[in-house]
Amino acid sequence: MEIGFVGLGAMGAGIVRRLLAAGHVVTGWNRTRVRAEPLIKAGMRWAESPRAAAGSSEIVFSILTDATAVRAVALGPDGVIAGLKPGGIFIDMSTISPDASRAIAAEFASADRTMLDAPISGSPVTLEQGKASIMVGGERAAFERVKPVLLAIGQRATYIGASGLAAQMKLAINLVLMVEVIAFCEGVALAEKGGIAREVAVDAMLSSVVASPVLGYRGPFILEGKMPAVPLADVNLQQKDMTLVLDLARGISVPVPLAAAANQIMNVCRGMGLDHHDFVIAHEAYRRLGGMSK
Repeated sequence: MEIGFVGLGAMGAGIVRRLLAAGHVVTGWNRTRVRAEPLIKAGMRWAESPRAAAGSSEIVFSILTDATAVRAVALGPDGVIAGLKPGGIFIDMSTISPDASRAIAAEFASADRTMLDAPISGSPVTLEQGKASIMVGGERAAFERVKPVLLAIGQRATYIGASGLAAQMKLAINLVLMVEVIAFCEGVALAEKGGIAREVAVDAMLSSVVASPVLGYRGPFILEGKMPAVPLADVNLQQKDMTLVLDLARGISVPVPLAAAANQIMNVCRGMGLDHHDFVIAHEAYRRLGGMSK
């Protein structure tokens, strides 16, 4: 299938590689071409604009930082909407608010085009392993049409419901993920301050009933020398998702006290100058708050 792709960061690049490996023809665009060079060498075609990426494609994907970025590449005279042919489908995989996603989808509908919100749950690690999952909101018929392509990206593609609901589901999942990782950091710091070696505490956690996929690959990052130079999701990016959760919860009158607490720990990390690390650096924040070290 002819596929366009907009946004070639860590996740976008990993998705493009999986699409190429599945035999699809991919034409990609990124704000900075240098990020795309390895993909071009791997067989991806280069487009000079989002509109150009959409011009020869049946499906166009995007995965970007926030709703402002999605609107910038999706709408306008040089955006995806201007290049996508009748019958084409725009699939946004970004983590943005449900309302923002629905508003962009409405612009596509008014132009007689289709947009699906299809955020991906996973990290570059799970994506590479083929274990990521995709949630989809929008027209059911459009979902059924693109499902085989989505299954080339992740192990499962689930239809959630109407436009924006997949974006909402992604925020609910990220709430649980965030709280789980922060609780892990808190528990290890508690064990450590009580005299248990950090590596022993981590091994015990990951061998217990609290173990999970996200802790399995992220938990060991807190061991000495294991924090990745390039974070899977740094403090600022993860806190962006938590602010979306808090805004959503306020809008629909749902209490989310654990999300609020996790968000405050991200504030602590930022205040300590740790925000450039993967957000599991919260463990170090807990250590400092507990008087263990700087």
